[in-house]
Amino acid sequence: MKDVVVDARGHRCPTPSLKLQKAMATATPGARFLLLATDPMARIDVPYLMSQKNGRVIAIEDADGVVRITVETGPATPDVPTG
Repeated sequence: MKDVVVDARGHRCPTPSLKLQKAMATATPGARFLLLATDPMARIDVPYLMSQKNGRVIAIEDADGVVRITVETGPATPDVPTG
């Protein structure tokens, strides 16, 4: 299965994480995504996001000013009723 590419180059925090989160919203467990970002804060924000979503970071690479972060979605979490 090919990684889904989420291109957030040129966007500042929190947009790269938000774009990734939106792309993952309907993904099945185990789906992989490749985030491309030029904001160095993505190196901090994305691992935090994945910890909140029960996912995991596969790799973080830097090349030519672009941070490439490969992530995998985790198991579905049940909806928690509010109120």
